[in-house]
Amino acid sequence: MKITFLGGGNMAAALIGGMLKQGFKAAELQVVELSAEGRARLEAGFGVRVVASIDDASLDCDVLVLAVKPQQLRDAVAPMAGRLASQVVVSIAAGLRLADIGRWLGGYDGLVRAMPNTPALIGAGVTGLFANAAVSAAGREAADKVLSAVGSTVWVADEAQIDSVTAVSGSGPAYVFHFIECLQAAGESMGFDGATARKLAIDTVLGAARLAAASDESPAVLRERVTSKGGTTAAALASFAADGFPAVVERAVRAAEARGRELGDQLGRD
Repeated sequence: MKITFLGGGNMAAALIGGMLKQGFKAAELQVVELSAEGRARLEAGFGVRVVASIDDASLDCDVLVLAVKPQQLRDAVAPMAGRLASQVVVSIAAGLRLADIGRWLGGYDGLVRAMPNTPALIGAGVTGLFANAAVSAAGREAADKVLSAVGSTVWVADEAQIDSVTAVSGSGPAYVFHFIECLQAAGESMGFDGATARKLAIDTVLGAARLAAASDESPAVLRERVTSKGGTTAAALASFAADGFPAVVERAVRAAEARGRELGDQLGRD
């Protein structure tokens, strides 16, 4: 399977690195990257073919991954309009809808929309994917193989749910980082030095996440098991509840989802 990346930024580099670890050969991968510095970095780091602009060789692929910024995608794909044949085109550009991308590609419809997240940079990501009706089962499998190189994948049945994926897992790492930041700050306010508070916060979140992933029980059950009646954890959770923590989280996630839809409206407008 030949894969071409349009754009060679951090997420593309993460995918390329993950694919090479999964057994792909460098000769199967190529990148179109405008930046000379970026091209040199990709060539040195991965040994893949890297070019400055789209050429016939870069379009000779089975999967084309659109990995440029959403604001740049319309102009970036313009040179490919009318030149695609049977490639599966996978967009990882946040907010942009397949109908708009297909229109910019001259009516092409072999499209998959994907939303990975930044833990993909260490092979621990999760990606939501949606394929339109023109993508075959083999095409879906090919797209899944690319994205699963850097973590797990989840397919959704409605493209609108990709905005929800973006809000939950695409933006989700920032929520977790913020919680770690706040937990560390609370530790420091109690007298711990920064390094100790940081370790306590990060290792707690990491361990709890690993325990949740390894357990068949729901997070709610796991929470209840470590919450003794009248104990310290119960006191903290009661404070969370009094401050409306569940509603705060839901409002934040819904704000991210709404912003994703707004971006789609704005960037897809002719």
